[in-house]
Amino acid sequence: MRATLSEAAATTTTTTSAFNLPDRLSLKADPALIGTDEQHFAAIAKSLSESITELSERLDATLRETGRLGREAMDRDSEIHRLTGRLRTLRRFGLDLCLGHFTPADGSGPVYIGRLGLTDSTGARLLVDWRSPAAEPFFAATHAHPMDLASRRRYRWTAGRISDYWDEVFTAEGLEGHAALDDQSAFIASLGGERSSRMRDVLSTIQSDQDAVIRAGSRGALVVDGGPGTGKTVVALHRAAHLLYADPRLGHRRGGVLFVGPHRPYLDYVADVLPSLGEEGVQTCIVQDLVTEGATALPESDPEVARLKSSVAMVRAIEPAVALYEEPPTEGMTVSTHWADVWLSARDWATAFAAVEPGTPHNEARDQIREELLTILMDKHADAYGDSGDGDDGDDEEGFGVSPQFLRRSLLQNRELIGTLNRAWPILEPTDLVGDLWSVPAYLRKCAPHLSTDEVRALLRKDAPNAWTVSDLPFLDAARQRLGDPEASARKQRHEAAVAAESARRFDVMNSILQNVEIDESEGALGMLHAQDIKNTLIDESGMPSAEPDLLAGPFAHIVVDEAQELTDAEWQMLLLRCPSRSFTVVGDRAQARHGFTESWQDRLERIGLDRIEVASLTVNYRTPEEVMAEAAPVIRAALPDANVPTSIRSSGIPVAHGAVADLDAVLDGWLAEHDEGVACVIGDPGFRTASPRVRSLTPTLSKGLEFDLVVLVDPAKFGEGIEGAVDRYVAMTRATQQLVVLTSA
Repeated sequence: MRATLSEAAATTTTTTSAFNLPDRLSLKADPALIGTDEQHFAAIAKSLSESITELSERLDATLRETGRLGREAMDRDSEIHRLTGRLRTLRRFGLDLCLGHFTPADGSGPVYIGRLGLTDSTGARLLVDWRSPAAEPFFAATHAHPMDLASRRRYRWTAGRISDYWDEVFTAEGLEGHAALDDQSAFIASLGGERSSRMRDVLSTIQSDQDAVIRAGSRGALVVDGGPGTGKTVVALHRAAHLLYADPRLGHRRGGVLFVGPHRPYLDYVADVLPSLGEEGVQTCIVQDLVTEGATALPESDPEVARLKSSVAMVRAIEPAVALYEEPPTEGMTVSTHWADVWLSARDWATAFAAVEPGTPHNEARDQIREELLTILMDKHADAYGDSGDGDDGDDEEGFGVSPQFLRRSLLQNRELIGTLNRAWPILEPTDLVGDLWSVPAYLRKCAPHLSTDEVRALLRKDAPNAWTVSDLPFLDAARQRLGDPEASARKQRHEAAVAAESARRFDVMNSILQNVEIDESEGALGMLHAQDIKNTLIDESGMPSAEPDLLAGPFAHIVVDEAQELTDAEWQMLLLRCPSRSFTVVGDRAQARHGFTESWQDRLERIGLDRIEVASLTVNYRTPEEVMAEAAPVIRAALPDANVPTSIRSSGIPVAHGAVADLDAVLDGWLAEHDEGVACVIGDPGFRTASPRVRSLTPTLSKGLEFDLVVLVDPAKFGEGIEGAVDRYVAMTRATQQLVVLTSA
């Protein structure tokens, strides 16, 4: 196959070289070094053009298909989603789909690795998908474990052309005129390159320690523990894309993948990464997005209240809070119909309440209870008086025989019966339930008996009922999950009425048509059955009234959580509710936990309800220069002596600078004048404003997970005391990829 590929590539030419190397790298432009690549890129360009044309035609044909229902409609939508996603990726990139190649030690031709797999018209493999097992040596091979490679080449793309490449050799044969070796090439240069407002593409420079985590299995919970600059976020994003490719259990039909970040600037920063990997179906959010009230929720002002609300025990108070509204009446009642009276005992009420199917949300369960009550009453009516079942709605001489449909209608019109049911099992709003917990002391004590009198007093709300805090969100979420949609029953009835009306309309139309159609007598009964099939044609319910789907409600097959050290036990319950499989990627750093993290990951995750836990540690700092880490490490170790401080592998040559707060404008102006690209960030000066789009101003908390060429800290001593202050200073300092400036007040 490789020989055929070489022949095909040799006969294909491109009008423009894939390489655009600067003059300082002119030696790398030697045809002996890049000639094979040029031929291969010509074949890729031709195949890309053909693939885009073919996919466009298939998408147009699929979009023109109409009239599908049920499973066929789902299959059509799935195919449209797949074709659209692949087309978007192919059009987004071009030749820079290719990340690089490796040459096996057995002397066979190079294997090119791409963001997607690609073949030519003959079926020859042009690009191997980076997520496939065949691509693993490209990322995982090291000099200690070369994985049978002779050499490896990574490309650095700029504006769709190769501006540099980096070669590594693993055997003596790999050196034979086919490799350009230097220390400041694609990988090292990318580490020190200028930042932008979005995370740059790093797929081609994934390292072996990171790749091992990316390719790990999805069963259970995998903890990715690493300090600043170790690539935790890179690993988390690429792992999400890899899991969707490698594990068929995680496809969007099985629930898909949810990616949870720490804050909104972080999500904006990483927004381009997953689409660049060919995955646009991953749902991304922050914890506050999981609950409607999260959009306006404020931080909890009282640390003690925040501590109390952070526990799993408090979240469990939601269950008894709901159960108090699910107790059957303890007294019987006489239910009157248009024909007779029927006795409904307390035992009958208990039987109806017990008929609720396990797992049914409270608000949706009332319909099940109502149906069970109707069944009990109709059975009792039939036993006592006998039902005629002939559709007659009048009395007879022998008793009170009546058709079931009329008896059912009469029972539903009984205000006392329905009123008693509604009072015994009321429709509840999550906000009302949680609001009552924080405002009615007796209710709170009943539902959370572990609380002391002082703790109950502390939890009582002193502000407006709707002034929700971030600490309230797990309770609102648990209540919403347990209660279900308050409008579900009414919407279901409207839906059923709409379907019945549409069915009746279709029946009338079909009858009219069939009255004017002669059935071939030779078809006999078959013809009559065919006519009945036309009448019973399935109704397309896609246009019927329905609630807007909550894309974050789950269940998800896998959840990736970045900066997971900040989640409280209560917030973890929100995620566990959305992932019944307990398949998680937990990404974080105990040393960056603002409120402390003294236990192990194993202990923390077991306590909140996870099991099958594995921990993978990243210890190499690829981002932060040695100069910055030399000052940052003592800051965190003073508060946390056992902090996992990673080892930096590069130096920027720029020492950490110190100055006065009054120098802030001069520092920024000087840096902007010297650098045409890159992004700076001022951390710790909430009043700072700038007209430059290349300078940002953030709090230490909102800088977490981000990176900047220049970081200017303003009065870091004022960030706080204890663990929280030390963590904020450590996080802020390690955002710098080139230069750190610390300014203090006189």
